[in-house]
Amino acid sequence: MITIEHHSKTYEFKTLDEAMQWAKELGEFVTIKFNDLEIAGKFGAGGITSGKFPNGEPYTWKKRRRQ
Repeated sequence: MITIEHHSKTYEFKTLDEAMQWAKELGEFVTIKFNDLEIAGKFGAGGITSGKFPNGEPYTWKKRRRQ
């Protein structure tokens, strides 16, 4: 059983895929619990296109090379 905590309420899902899909559609901070693990965050960034997140914000992370 997978559970998601959101605004002091607990929601149950049969699979992690179902839980992740619900969390992505919600678009808010949640805590997913399963197998004695917790994953917390705001889920849903699908990818970077033309240097921007799907919501239009710029993607600015850059890998620094070590010399």
